[in-house]
Amino acid sequence: MSQAQRFLLDVPDLWDQIDLSGEELARTRAQALAAAPGPGEKARINDMFRQGREIARAARRHGALLAMGTATMYPEGLFMAYGMVFAVTTPKGQELTLPVLSAQLGVSSATGVAPKDRVITSVKVPHVGTVARVTGTEVTRLTGDIDVKLLTMHTMMPVPGTDEDFLVVTLASPNLPLKNEAYDLFDAITSTFRFVAEDGSQVATVPGDGGDAA
Repeated sequence: MSQAQRFLLDVPDLWDQIDLSGEELARTRAQALAAAPGPGEKARINDMFRQGREIARAARRHGALLAMGTATMYPEGLFMAYGMVFAVTTPKGQELTLPVLSAQLGVSSATGVAPKDRVITSVKVPHVGTVARVTGTEVTRLTGDIDVKLLTMHTMMPVPGTDEDFLVVTLASPNLPLKNEAYDLFDAITSTFRFVAEDGSQVATVPGDGGDAA
């Protein structure tokens, strides 16, 4: 029986666990539009905020355990990103191997095929151990007529004490030119993930592989 009662994930200061269609997002959109240099940039900003609202709605529809996001204006422009944590269970008789991940994760929902830049690998999460990760630029179908291209990172966290239950930490951003910076940020956020017991102590996930209990 797993001792893990909940998970923790450190969220950057400029990220919020909020409804991305709420008042804060509206204020940031107004600030971004006010700073936009022309009609083309205003249209791009409006499109990004529309995508943000649809992503938040999709997260709720799919039962995300945690949904967070940021819409922040920097001197260089607007940066938007989203984060979600989902619970998944491997079907009986299957193992979550890299070939299985290759067939099931990181496939663009709008096209049904894997993006050319998809990478499937294993990474070491400090409080969890060695886990599977999928990155790539996915074309995601938000509604019947809205597709969006997103930088994505999916990291699989095995739930302690089980063989088939996982939490998937998914991070995404429509800021395609900031690929390297976005992936570095996503990795830093994911690296704070840990399972904790009812008394608040950390729970080991992969014994002897970095997931030592606190």
